[in-house]
This record gives sequence, structure tokens and C-alpha cells, in this order.
Amino acid sequence: MKTIISRWLSRDPDPNTRYELQRLIDSQESAELEDRFNGRLEFGTAGLRGIVGAGPNRMNRLVIQETAIGLAHYLKAQEHDAEFRGVVIGYDGRPDSKQFACDAASALTAHGIKVYLTIRVAATPLVAFGVKHLGAAAGIVVTASHNPPAYNGFKVYWGNGAQIIPPHDSGIAAEIDAAAQQELHLMDLEIAHQQGLLVWLDDDFYQEYRRTMNENPLLSNNTQPNGISLAYTAMHGVGANMAETLLHDAGFNHVYSVAAQREPDGAFPTVNFPNPEEPGAMDMVIAEAKSHGATLACANDPDADRFAVAVQLDNGEYKMLTGDQVGVLFGYYLLSHAKAEQNLVGATIVSSSLLEQIAKSAGANYYQTLTGFKWLTNVGMKQETETSQFLFAYEEALGYTVGSEVWDKDGLSALVAFAQLTAELASNGQTIWDQLEAIYREHGLYLNAQRSIALDPAAPPIGDKLRANPVMQIAGQIVLQTDDLKSSKRTFQDGTVEDIDLPESDVLIYHLDSGARVVVRPSGTEPKLKCYYEVVEPMIHEDTLEHAQQRAESAMNDLILQHQASIAS
Repeated sequence: MKTIISRWLSRDPDPNTRYELQRLIDSQESAELEDRFNGRLEFGTAGLRGIVGAGPNRMNRLVIQETAIGLAHYLKAQEHDAEFRGVVIGYDGRPDSKQFACDAASALTAHGIKVYLTIRVAATPLVAFGVKHLGAAAGIVVTASHNPPAYNGFKVYWGNGAQIIPPHDSGIAAEIDAAAQQELHLMDLEIAHQQGLLVWLDDDFYQEYRRTMNENPLLSNNTQPNGISLAYTAMHGVGANMAETLLHDAGFNHVYSVAAQREPDGAFPTVNFPNPEEPGAMDMVIAEAKSHGATLACANDPDADRFAVAVQLDNGEYKMLTGDQVGVLFGYYLLSHAKAEQNLVGATIVSSSLLEQIAKSAGANYYQTLTGFKWLTNVGMKQETETSQFLFAYEEALGYTVGSEVWDKDGLSALVAFAQLTAELASNGQTIWDQLEAIYREHGLYLNAQRSIALDPAAPPIGDKLRANPVMQIAGQIVLQTDDLKSSKRTFQDGTVEDIDLPESDVLIYHLDSGARVVVRPSGTEPKLKCYYEVVEPMIHEDTLEHAQQRAESAMNDLILQHQASIAS
């Protein structure tokens, strides 16, 4: 351990983390040193994400440099023209993000790879856009998205503009491990610029994204935009300038930004957790909406790839829509506005099944993937045909992509599209709640919930237990179909078996005779079982939305209670 730490100190370019590490050594904090040096931050399909600090199991300049060198080696081995095509790099507003982005650029250019580096902070979807727009071999965003202030991350896109998927993740990880054992080769960015290896992405790049969004036919519905108003927060992130600009371009002149959360600030001083899904995170934008009587209270997360919205109720209060409700509203709206051949929509296995029903009703094509936007976009590209072009995909964790200009979730274009959807409804004297009720009356009220069950760390793997004793009933309901993504087999009640065309994953999906669904997925990092529930409540003509909602919630509570009791036993 002493040898490893000594070598780290000799390579670390940052005096702050060297000082931090020396302090831990001097105070003999062996447990903390063990945690930082017994292993390395794991590079996966989401890249890297971790707490900022000294050591290979933290986010710091040396880890970034070694990671970028590993990526450089992998790119050159996989793509013959990677050096010429280059890598797009952007970064968020966290304290270390700009430095980390420059370190990545220094490492890549030293290995002959051209770098396009944003001149200032950039929303994550701009980088995904830039990879395709510039024809780059890859992209990097230095961001920890909606994680707490202590974190940062290194997110990687492949040349198709989507997040990396296997085998690229393991291939890059192997090269990072090799780079960590080799001498560091870095290039001064001024020299890189002089040699043509560094191109600064200035305002023209940001304006190109703006022009592309404005020209997207799916974002051109200008039906009485001044008929609604909205409050907006960037949640101390990087979305405000572009979000406000795009809304203004689309004719929305009644937009009220939360001033205290508008500018990038990686300390996130006004929110405990900068994730719109977390309790309290939307409080300030809802208060802003109330003060103006706005129709919507909208938020992007700090890197602006997610979109959240609360909608005004008849009594003047606001209620936040779930990610599934927003996804369903988008699917219904976009399928009615897109050209006939743009009819491919997708969602993940834990998102609402309602989008599939809407797609069937519209004569559109639907696909389903594992959780994670990397799957939604990569699979969407493969599923596209000339007569079935990609239209829309979403995941319940507030991620949406409208059209194929950005092959990742884009909270900025989603913001504009939702405002346009709302304005069109308002022009017809309708609200978002009216539209949701109409959808539920046509297809049934789909209610989704997620819970986690703590497991005994010493117990055998829960997935093995469930597979050894197949579940026949849940909450008194018959299991009609079980999808086992680990074996890639779908088993029906009568014993019939068919193959499932999804990557292997430790997931079980139970389809019940009421139309309900239970998805169980053991956590890969801690002893708990993640459970995703869905119930479907038919709405008859005499029903009010409130009564149907009450029945659905009662059915959901019963399903969760009985299922979790059966797991615990």
C-alpha cells in the first residue's frame, strides 16, 4: 500500500489532492486510505462517477488523465480515423469540471486525437448533439448530473452520438487499467491549439444546437404560445441560457426563471439534493409559478438532460407529474403530430406499459429495452427503417428525447415540446389533466410505483431463490407470464416458452391476470431488491378521474404490501 500511495503522489498533478493525501498519511487514517486505494473507480456504460478526492477510487485530475489516455488508446484501436474525427468535450458547472475537461483534452491531444472543447459550460445534450453534428469519433461530458455536490463524473459517447454500451465499456476499462501503469503523456493546450489538435467550440456551436432545435419539425407547433405561462429553474445547473432562449424562440414570452437557482453553482446552495425527483427540490420553482399564476412549473436537472414539470390544479396548487405521465403525454402528442413514417417509439422495461398501448392504437411501432437511456437510443437506431423512423423514447426517471437530433435524453428540447403541447391544449380550452383523463378513459389508468426491499446480506442471492421456486401468484393474482432476462426466456402459464430479444440481465418480470405487472431487480451494489409495480384500472363512463385514481392507488398499495410480505417470508 505504501508503494502504491508513493507512486500516486509522484504522478498526481494536483497540489490540492496531494496535500489531502499527505494529510491522511500523516494522521494515519488507514481505513480511509484503504478505501481510496483498494481498487479503482469502475468504468462502465455510464463512464465514471464518484466522490471528488485523492486516490484511484475517487474523481481527481490523475484519474481523469489516465481515463482519457485509456479512451485514446481504445479509440485508435477501434476507429482508423479517430485521430482525424476527434472527440467533443463539454463540462458542467461543478468546481472541478472545467479543469477535468482540460485534463482530458490534454491527454487526448498528446496521443494525436483532435479535441473539440466547449469554451464554457455546456448542457449534456449539446455534447451528444455535437458528436453527430461534427462527425466525431466520441464525446465526453464532465458532469455528475443530479448527484450531490461532492461528486463528479466522466460520461462517454460513441461516434453514433449515443452513450456507450458493451463491449466498449469493458474495452475502455481495460485500456484505462493499462494506462494507469504507464508513463503519462500530456500536451499543453496552447500548443495543441497551435498545432490544430484543439478546436474551441465557441458561441457558433451553441447557436448551431439552437438552430437545429428551432428547425426540428417536432418542435415547430406554434399554437398560441402566449396562451400559457411557465416558471423555470435550472437548479443551479447549466440549462438556463439555452432553455430561456429556446422558449423565447418558440414564442413563449411569459417565462419566469427562479433567479436564486439560475446560475451554475456546484455547491447547490438552495437544494438538499439537486434531483427534481427528490422531495423539496421543486419547491422554489413551484413558489415562483404560484406567484405568477403560471400554468407550469418546469425544471431541468443540473446538466439539463432531464426534465420535470408540475402542473397547476383547479385550486391554484401544483402537482408534479411522474416521469411516466410525461412520457405518455409526449407519446400521445407526438404520434398525432409526426409524419406517418416517423412512428417508432420506445420505453424501458420498468416504464409504463401505456406507451405501448398508445402506439398500437396509433398504428405505430413500439420497442422495449433494459433500463438506461444508452439502450433506448442504441436500440432505437437499430430498429429504424425507412418506413418506421425514430420519433420518441423515454424512461421513467425523467429522461426524454424528441426526434433524433440528439441521441440521448434532452431536457431542453423536452421543455419546449411540453410547453407546446400544453399551449395547444389551452388553445382548445383543455388542460394537461384533461388530456391525461382522456388517455386513461381510452386505455385505462396505468399507475406505476417503485420500492426497494432490504435483504439479508448473508442470504443466498434472491434471484436464484425466485428462479428455483417459480412464482405462481402475487397478491392473489395469477401470474400469466414470467420474463426471465437472465436466461432470456419468457414462460407462459401453460408452460410454453419463447426467447426474449434483450441483453442478459438479472431481472424477473411477472405479468398478472389483472393486467398488473411486477418487475424485480437485485441491486448490484447493496443488499436490496428493487421492485417496480404497475396496476391498470379501467375507467367506465360514470367514473371520475379522482375515483379511478383512488381505486388504482388502493390496488397498488395492496399489491406492494402483499408482494413485499411474500419476499420477506
